[in-house]
Amino acid sequence: MSVKPLSSDKLYRASELQGLPEDCKSTKNLTPIDEIVGQERAQQAVEFAMSIKEKGYNIYAIGRNGLGKRTMMLRYLKRHDPNGSGHTLYDWCYVANFDETRRPKVLKLPAGTGNTFKKDIEKLMTRLVKALPLAFDNEMYYSRSEKLKNQLTQKQESALITLTNEAKEHSVSLSVTTTGEYQLVALNGEEPHTEETFALLSEEEQQAYEDTINDLERKLRGIVRQLTELEEDFSDKIQKLNEEVALDVVAHFIKTLKENYKSLPEVKAYLKAMQADILDNLDIFLEESEEQVALAYAALDKKMPRRYQVNVLVNQPEHKFPIVVEENPNYHSIFGYVENATYKGTVFTDFSLIRPGSLHRANGGVLLMDAVKVLERPYVWDGLKRALRARKLNVSSLEKEVTLSGTISLDPEDIPLNVKIILFGDYQTYQLLQHYDPEFSELFRVTADFEDEMNRTEESEAQYAQFISSIVNDNGMLHCDRKAIARIVEYSSRQADDQNKLSLHSADIANLLRETNYVAKSSKATMIRANHVEQALQSQEKRVSRLKDHVMQTFTNGTTLIDTQGTVAGQINGLSVISTSDYQFGAPNRITATTAYGEGEVFDIERNVKLGGSIHSKGVMILSAYLASTFGKTSKIPLTTHLTFEQSYGGVDGDSASMAELCAIVSAFSQLPLRQDVAITGSMNQFGEAQPIGGVNQKVEGFFDVCTIKGRKPTQGVIIPQSNVHNLMLRKDIVEAVEKGEFHIWAIGHVTEAVEILTGITAGTVTEEGIYPTESVFGKAQLKLNALRR
Repeated sequence: MSVKPLSSDKLYRASELQGLPEDCKSTKNLTPIDEIVGQERAQQAVEFAMSIKEKGYNIYAIGRNGLGKRTMMLRYLKRHDPNGSGHTLYDWCYVANFDETRRPKVLKLPAGTGNTFKKDIEKLMTRLVKALPLAFDNEMYYSRSEKLKNQLTQKQESALITLTNEAKEHSVSLSVTTTGEYQLVALNGEEPHTEETFALLSEEEQQAYEDTINDLERKLRGIVRQLTELEEDFSDKIQKLNEEVALDVVAHFIKTLKENYKSLPEVKAYLKAMQADILDNLDIFLEESEEQVALAYAALDKKMPRRYQVNVLVNQPEHKFPIVVEENPNYHSIFGYVENATYKGTVFTDFSLIRPGSLHRANGGVLLMDAVKVLERPYVWDGLKRALRARKLNVSSLEKEVTLSGTISLDPEDIPLNVKIILFGDYQTYQLLQHYDPEFSELFRVTADFEDEMNRTEESEAQYAQFISSIVNDNGMLHCDRKAIARIVEYSSRQADDQNKLSLHSADIANLLRETNYVAKSSKATMIRANHVEQALQSQEKRVSRLKDHVMQTFTNGTTLIDTQGTVAGQINGLSVISTSDYQFGAPNRITATTAYGEGEVFDIERNVKLGGSIHSKGVMILSAYLASTFGKTSKIPLTTHLTFEQSYGGVDGDSASMAELCAIVSAFSQLPLRQDVAITGSMNQFGEAQPIGGVNQKVEGFFDVCTIKGRKPTQGVIIPQSNVHNLMLRKDIVEAVEKGEFHIWAIGHVTEAVEILTGITAGTVTEEGIYPTESVFGKAQLKLNALRR
């Protein structure tokens, strides 16, 4: 045979860690990596997005779950300040708007000063609460207010004396009733007239009294107006006095604050407005109305008037770039919300009950979220787009967003928003957003596309070793020795199904390291060694391989029919991969072909009973085309072929059995038996060329295991496409069997090579007349077909 089996060194690529220094004995000697391993493309995208300050340059990170996108992104952001020192961070506070209480004001303070300002205001209030009542409770204040009161009394009395004397001259008395009303009464000598005595007077006298009283009442009304003005004037003077007294106290205490915050115009303006408001609301401090004061002091933390509290929404540590991961992105947790408080049955809210969301905390930095979670929660995606478009953050209640009710609520001032959003998601979610949301590509202009694997070179193996070191250091594990590192690198290659690649599925590597660490600690080891990695891998396999054990049991007890020695015409061992959600394994399938006189069709029984998938059907059609071009160039093939997977009761899909099916049909045509100690996998094109397939390692291992069950023979082996050789990372027992010549793996480039291996006879090359040599496989098949044609 022209095709020679592969040597054992082609079946597994061991890691020599040539890229590491000779003296590097373990991960202890390796610096944990601070880059995103093998993700240069994604890293460049992140660097680009972080360096552009314009809006819309947010990031969508694409990649399968478990690639460690978030871990790698966080590691990169924490070790490289993406802003440099060119960006100023701020603290954000809400304070009362004294002109319009429903619109709380925002104060922007330098990072780290928010809590200081809050404490300064609390100190000021504590002092004022004590000092203001004292300012109004001393002799100086009493004497000044008494003086004003005496002045009022004198003016009132002098205004009324003139009228009283005039009334007396006309025998009329001016008196004040118990209800405080003024009364004019006609006098009979020294006593007021009774009804009887007044009736005895002549009409002229009665009329004279009435005219006099009417005239006096008119004058009295003028005096009462004058007295009211005096009262108002007195009230204004008392108010002015109170303000003067209060201002002395307030100005004295607030002076230091104004001096401390003179460089911040917003804070200065607020302090000025607060001073004016304190003077307008002295009753809060002087505790004149108990109910009003009780509500004013109904604070949830400190005893101070609520309207003068400072609500520090965000207090940034100075010079620390904010990186926030939002695990639960619902509306309130992202955009913040306004709480309600209850006091003596009264529900109320104010600016001090505004609570921040993750966008507030990430303002000036980065917010990382899972795209699917964001899209699952109602109103979050729309709110996020609105905030990014406007570059403003509004704390509006979700109730207001979703209902038509006009419930009175706060409408806080917007906070300027300067944040980078990083969404993590898979490719399907990305496509859906691109397709259905035109704003998505405007707001998320940068795509960080994460690779599943990286090229395996000496340099990348060294880098991978550093990556292993970073997981060990981050999780406080035992260190891995050099052989353990090499074994993990080999495992990564197996995960990538390629000798020349390394898997970047970091969750798998991290999980393996955790389990290996557990195994090593359980055996009282001081370092992780290669045998600990093997034990961890075996226990991983054992946990998920229940279905494989069940399938292999059917070969042991003969439930599934399979031959692993001898020869049979029209029968071949194909190979398939069976997958569960977290595990894949290979198993052989018997494929048979039978022929009957007919029109040359190939009946795919799987397709006819709707068990075959479209890709499998395509594979059968391609091999039918190859058959037609090989045996039916001049006249129709006079045989109908029936093709099936024996004992297959589930769906069959994929074209990786098409070479096996063709060999079975050629055997049925020529009646030449095929070797049953050889299994074959591989797809083919219309010219018979072998094409690569997936799961080659699992398929080879599946047939090897069945051969072990049925009885091992040194002739057994598997045929695979030549283009799959680089995918081989086989188990150690198979590599050893090949090395000893007890198992064989042939790599072929054309289906005719498979025919030769399986029959032991050359396939045959067609002449210009379209005839194959009579002793070749195709020649024997051609003779039988020609006999039928005649």
